[in-house]
Amino acid sequence: MKVTEHLKNNQGKTLFSIEILPPLKGESIQNIFAAVDTLMEFKPVFIDVTYHREEYVYREIQNGLLKKELTRKRPGTVAICAALMNRYKVETVPHIICGGFSREETENALIDLHFLGIDNVLVLRGDPVKSEGVFVAHAEGNRYASELLQQVINMNQGKYLDPHLQNPVPTNFCIGVAAYPEKHFEAPNLSTDMKYLKMKIDMGADYVVTQMFFDNQVYFDFVKKCREIGIDAPIIPGLKPLTTKAQLSALPRAFHIDMPDDLVKAVEQCKDNESIKQVGIEWCIQQSKELISFGVPCLHYYTMSKSTAIKEVAQAVF
Repeated sequence: MKVTEHLKNNQGKTLFSIEILPPLKGESIQNIFAAVDTLMEFKPVFIDVTYHREEYVYREIQNGLLKKELTRKRPGTVAICAALMNRYKVETVPHIICGGFSREETENALIDLHFLGIDNVLVLRGDPVKSEGVFVAHAEGNRYASELLQQVINMNQGKYLDPHLQNPVPTNFCIGVAAYPEKHFEAPNLSTDMKYLKMKIDMGADYVVTQMFFDNQVYFDFVKKCREIGIDAPIIPGLKPLTTKAQLSALPRAFHIDMPDDLVKAVEQCKDNESIKQVGIEWCIQQSKELISFGVPCLHYYTMSKSTAIKEVAQAVF
């Protein structure tokens, strides 16, 4: 079932969804199941599974020298989606990224997803290789999320890369795209960022999921501006409870977001880690309640594959 169908059938109720990370290579999928098990009582309508591109690591060889190697530390997105669907009978939304993939590799991945009965994808450009800082597309891949979006739309229309296929079967993906209420860090300003978001909706994207934010007014203002320029797709807010003091700087550094003064002050006054976690949970609870009052169709929680804090939030909200 498509994400948009769930949103249309919610009968005015705000739905619950989560995002998880694949385990590090060599770890067990049981860690994922353990995290999801504790949240199933809240009936997530879909579970996003992120995709992680390759990165460089340095491995020591003889004589103390280092060898630079390319590796993918968190493989398994497609298989995890299939496993979650089989175990929980829940919709999954695999992330599809540009970085590190040719168009043919992307097409083959989408064929696998289609054969598995996965109805939804979230298309993203993806991050640069960590050690490079600047995004570089695969020589035969998509450079922008809009190009990746177009490839999925083409497949939904039965247009594959090989023009000589006889009667190719069209896919039927519901396509989500990402939005940045505080703007993407590479965009010159928010207006430019929103122009490209509107372009994706006009191309055929079905719904929007936002980057995490900690100030609801940022989301309210963003939605208002979206509606003013003709973006009428559902805009699902993304939330994450703060759980450590280090996240005050780590999250803005990683995701290019701002932390509200009141939240920063409350955390800095805490004497221990448990107090910090409770401040973060309570902040997220209040965010969630206010967003529900605003009428958001769904609340999407970034778990980082850790469910304890999300469970406390959900218990207070759903």
